[in-house]
Amino acid sequence: MSQARPHSPGAERRRQLRIQQRQERLRNGWRVLVFLGLAGGLGYGLLRLGWTLSGPEQVEVIGSRQVTTTEVISAADIRFPQPLLTLDPRRIASGLAGTLPVEEVRVSRLMAPARLRVVVVDRQPVARAERLGLQGLEQGYVDRLGNWMTARQGQGLRTETTDRLLVKGWQPRHRRALTDLLRQRDGLIEDMRTLRFDPAGSIWVDSASLGAVRLGPGDGQLPQRLQVLKHLVATLPAQLKGKRLQSIDLTDPNQPELALVARPAPASPTPTNP
Repeated sequence: MSQARPHSPGAERRRQLRIQQRQERLRNGWRVLVFLGLAGGLGYGLLRLGWTLSGPEQVEVIGSRQVTTTEVISAADIRFPQPLLTLDPRRIASGLAGTLPVEEVRVSRLMAPARLRVVVVDRQPVARAERLGLQGLEQGYVDRLGNWMTARQGQGLRTETTDRLLVKGWQPRHRRALTDLLRQRDGLIEDMRTLRFDPAGSIWVDSASLGAVRLGPGDGQLPQRLQVLKHLVATLPAQLKGKRLQSIDLTDPNQPELALVARPAPASPTPTNP
């Protein structure tokens, strides 16, 4: 019976080294599993207990005089308890901007302590407005971006300047043109009283000094028409001394049409009887 040959010292060292490497890999594998388990448990605990909105007091609304925390929670459809990390700030901000009377919304998640911060810029009414609604003629306001505001939304925010101008015939499709007009309002006609959109889409400006000014539709030529109107405002008063304007038509900005108030014909002398 043959005896097993003893391993050489070099082979024995290599065998021991392979055993140690296998044991080290096994220990590292267990360390990874333990670490993942602890991390998962910690993350779950933070989501469920630490980074969770448990009530309305953890929702901060900053910068608004008219939007309440209750309105924000309702508009964002936040339900408690709510894991903070499941909330999408961009989606919430977009939803609030489209639902509430606000001009700008910024939403951020804060971790220590867990809370949701909503920074709001209120819409400011700049003019009174009228529109035809389902219940008839509605009274309200418009902000500087041409958005409609209900009478309740603008009631506590209006100023003396707000009541100087009335926008008639407001419709959503007029917002862009209305924004341009409101932006240049101070440089156009100082005594502008009414800004009117007729059913055909033409824009009219009524003032005491220039009468009725037809600006045509709110198309790509509107900026050119406004430049012509600014020029007329600066030059007409000197040319019309002693005369009164009835209307100005700027539908074609290259050929403005002016109509003067007709002077009454002098009364014929009453014949006297001999």
